[in-house]
Amino acid sequence: MPSPSLTKLLAPCSATARTDRRDIVTIREAMVGDVPAMADIIKSFAGQQLMLPRSQFQFYQHVRDFTVAEVNGEIVGCGALQFVWSDVAEIRSLAVKPAWQGRGIGRWLVEQLLDEARRHGIESIFCLTYQQGFFEEMGFYVISRESLPHKIWGDCLNCPKYPDCDEIAMMYDLAQGATP
Repeated sequence: MPSPSLTKLLAPCSATARTDRRDIVTIREAMVGDVPAMADIIKSFAGQQLMLPRSQFQFYQHVRDFTVAEVNGEIVGCGALQFVWSDVAEIRSLAVKPAWQGRGIGRWLVEQLLDEARRHGIESIFCLTYQQGFFEEMGFYVISRESLPHKIWGDCLNCPKYPDCDEIAMMYDLAQGATP
């Protein structure tokens, strides 16, 4: 069953934004046509070594895992929920364009991905991130990277920081609430 789209009103959040302008953000499932925009967003962060680089081929292969944030027809953020096992999934490739950060879009993307995990009966969600504070505000807590499923380490081989990973592993327990 397709995930429902969410539409939310964004108020201007910076001094440079016009005070009379309101933008509508739609959080929805990604479509094949969204791949170039999603790839550009991730590429900009991967170029700063803040995210794992992904090819457009990888985006096309996994487009059904992605949720996007769209404002006035522009893709401004994305995130994916990848199932790892019967009760575990990973939030990955979560990114919002810098000009749109600080407006709740990342939070809305994570909330949509958590709702999707609930609908599929997933009990635990993990992520690897440099944004510990953001995820802690969402109810995630720090865990040992070694406690994560071995399947994810295949992705690590493609990382420019391998084997010296400095990302923070975090978990969210849907079955018990966020904290252990």
